[in-house]
Amino acid sequence: MRELLLSTEQLLISAAAQHPFFFSPRRSGSCAQVSLSVCSSLEMEEKGVDSDGNPFTTRSQLWAKEAGEDIATSTCFDPTKKQEWYSKGVSYWEGVEASVNGVLGGYGHVNDRDVAASDGFILEILPEATRLSKHLVALDCGAGVGRVTKNLLLRHFHEVDLVEPVSHFLEAAKDSLMTVSPSSSVFGRAINFYCKPLQEFIPKANRYDMIWVQWCIGHLTDRDLVEFFKRAKVGLRPYGFFVVKENTTKHGFLVDKDDNSITRSDAYYRDLFEQAGLFLLKTKMQKGFPKELFPVRMYALTTEPVKAGPIAHRTREFRSCGQGLLLCMSHTTNFEYEKETVCWWLFARVTLSDKGSFYLFTVGTSFAMVLLRRIYCYE
Repeated sequence: MRELLLSTEQLLISAAAQHPFFFSPRRSGSCAQVSLSVCSSLEMEEKGVDSDGNPFTTRSQLWAKEAGEDIATSTCFDPTKKQEWYSKGVSYWEGVEASVNGVLGGYGHVNDRDVAASDGFILEILPEATRLSKHLVALDCGAGVGRVTKNLLLRHFHEVDLVEPVSHFLEAAKDSLMTVSPSSSVFGRAINFYCKPLQEFIPKANRYDMIWVQWCIGHLTDRDLVEFFKRAKVGLRPYGFFVVKENTTKHGFLVDKDDNSITRSDAYYRDLFEQAGLFLLKTKMQKGFPKELFPVRMYALTTEPVKAGPIAHRTREFRSCGQGLLLCMSHTTNFEYEKETVCWWLFARVTLSDKGSFYLFTVGTSFAMVLLRRIYCYE
């Protein structure tokens, strides 16, 4: 594996974009890092290259050539070409061993660091008080052999459904998850196993508190990615959210011809999320991965924007409550602390005697010291 830092011109003639340098952790559409040097930020986000060194000047050119789609009209003018795009990806993974090391492209040793970072991210957006106060359900998209469900989601959610297009991966997930016994750290159960590609999957309405999407949407065309999130929004319960965890390029995109997947830039993803009507709640980078791999970014996305408005300089009273804080609020509100806006629904509602409603705040250790500090509330 080598880190690739090439200009657009170099990429057109460089053999360094060939297969041996690509890292594909579970349909990630990932390769060694590529920096596309172009004149403006807009141009940088539109340009890309494939693993054979072929350039694309725009996203539209990419999807017209590879999947027969017209971005401008959001239509498919060549269904055969689109089918070929998806079947090649599934065929690639059908030839991969159904194991953690297999789905991580030979990088099984990154599993623990990946899970640890994801666990911390969930705790920042899903407080313990919320987890303990209601029956939570999650959906694991591109679930593979059940790696994320087994090592992460079953520790935070009472029920987890899995959706995966590769049948022998899903069978391995069933075998693995059906033997998981409840413990002090694992209290959830895997319930439903759907053998379906995301571009065809329709989640059950109002079922999920969180939909986890990791290393899989690189196989979706732009059009199908946007449509997937639009459909999946219906599957979220009130105040539910998505977590997306994907490899990213610095600029533009890179197409892996081996498994027909695309690695997009952070700006590219944000544009697609906006098209799907999603709002960014929080984002964070994965740390501790080998340097030759693409940067991995986590996104927490909601279907409603974080409220904003005139800041009322008002001090709220906090009281110590274990590792959390009690905040006296009688209605939904957001507040800003150290320039970070926190959604009101990150609080789990509790009632104390007859004195009214309070909210238990347990998001992250950095907020444990806000006692007697001034909080800026959005009314």
